[in-house]
Order: sequence, then structure tokens, then C-alpha cells
Amino acid sequence: MTEIEKYIKTAKASIASLNCEMIEKASDICVESVLSGGTIFLCGNGGSAVDAQHLAGELIGRFRLERDAIPAIAITANTAIVTAIANDYDFSEIFARQLQALGKPGDVLIAISTSGHSRNVIKAVVEARRKSMKIVGFTGSDGGAIAQKADVAVKATSTETSHIQEELLIAGHAICSAVEKACTGTSGTDR
Repeated sequence: MTEIEKYIKTAKASIASLNCEMIEKASDICVESVLSGGTIFLCGNGGSAVDAQHLAGELIGRFRLERDAIPAIAITANTAIVTAIANDYDFSEIFARQLQALGKPGDVLIAISTSGHSRNVIKAVVEARRKSMKIVGFTGSDGGAIAQKADVAVKATSTETSHIQEELLIAGHAICSAVEKACTGTSGTDR
């Protein structure tokens, strides 16, 4: 078996063990928020920051259906805001400060951290709770403090960062699909 085959075999096994019930619960939270006029906020560091941006793009643009834009903001994406907060306050405040300004009751935070222990993501979760937002944790198998503080924790089964990211991206796509379908009913057209 080649290295490529081994990698793909391991990835398939990780993905196959995702907890669909938790993803459904996370989807329900997001659907309820959006249908009530809420916004989905997303954050994470490194690859998780890019995943946050990717999922926000799927919701604002489109995932699979033609439809109106769905309110979503990756609070990882504005370089001026992130660097100003990191410089003037502390890097651990980059997400919480944005939620302090933008979050409102009924919004959702999807907090992505492969370790579940990212200090700035934990502070965002605490701020989201203070703002009466719902929290979906996207974490590795340990879950860490983020899973403990979230309303729903979608935990990858792998302990390897690359496979955790793959699992969480699939969970994110499933949530995008559920939100999109809920927002369109039967009128959307698959692309």
C-alpha cells in the first residue's frame, strides 16, 4: 500500500465515524437562527481560519442551491480589524472584540479549534455566551474547553490535525446544505 493509499484509507475511516446526530443538532441551531433573522459567525486559527472563511463563503454565495444570500461572517477575514485588536489589546481578543461589536442574541458562533483549547476561540465562546448567542463547537476528539462551553460540540474522531480538519469541513458542508435547504424550501435548484 502506498503512502497516498494509507492516507486516504485513514481519512475515510475518520470521516465515516463522524457523529451525524451532533451535526444535525448543530444544523438545527443554525437553521433556527437564520430563519429568525440571525447571523452565523465563524472563527478559528490557521487552517481553521480558512475553513471559517470557506464556510461563510458557501453561505453568502451559494453551496448547492440558487437562493438569496444567508447572513454569515468569518471574523477571521478582516486583516485590519484582526491586526488592530491584536496590536492594541492582545491576540487572544481578536474574535471576542468583534463579537462584542457585532453579535446579538439569537446569532450563532461556529467556533473551530482542532485542539479545543485555542485561547482566542475560547474567549469568543465566552463573549458569544455573554451576548446570548448559540455556540457550535467544531473540535478534535478531545473537545477541550470549547466543547464544554458549546451548546453543541461537533467533535472529529481523529487525533491527527489534518484528518480533524477534513472531518470538520465535511460537517461544515453538511450544515451549509441543511441551512440552504431550510432557507429555500423546495424552490432552490441544485447546481
